Amino acid sequence: QVHLVESGGGLVQAGGSLRLSCVASGNIAGIDAMAWYRQAPGAQREMVANIIGSDNTNYANSVKGRFTVSRDKSKNSLYLQMDSLKPEDTAVYYCHTYPPCDSWGQGTQVTVSS
Repeated sequence: QVHLVESGGGLVQAGGSLRLSCVASGNIAGIDAMAWYRQAPGAQREMVANIIGSDNTNYANSVKGRFTVSRDKSKNSLYLQMDSLKPEDTAVYYCHTYPPCDSWGQGTQVTVSS
């Protein structure tokens, strides 16, 4: 089982930046693909960005050019650099490992004020 812990959320003004971090522990040997998801109030959880291996990345259209996903395998960590934040980016952000290590973190709140 994989345990994921996110950090780095907070309150920021529109146009600002935040950097989210996710540290994985436990049975991490099988982790290849990881992702950031988010869920706004009353909305479904959606994929924000994912990374397969070290540098194969994909982004939701709504965040392309503003967010950057990266990972440091030596630190078992996943990151999400969020720039030019908008109020519509407000959500709880979750770290996720794809199957076979199918796990979710507890989430970190990101609030962007206008």
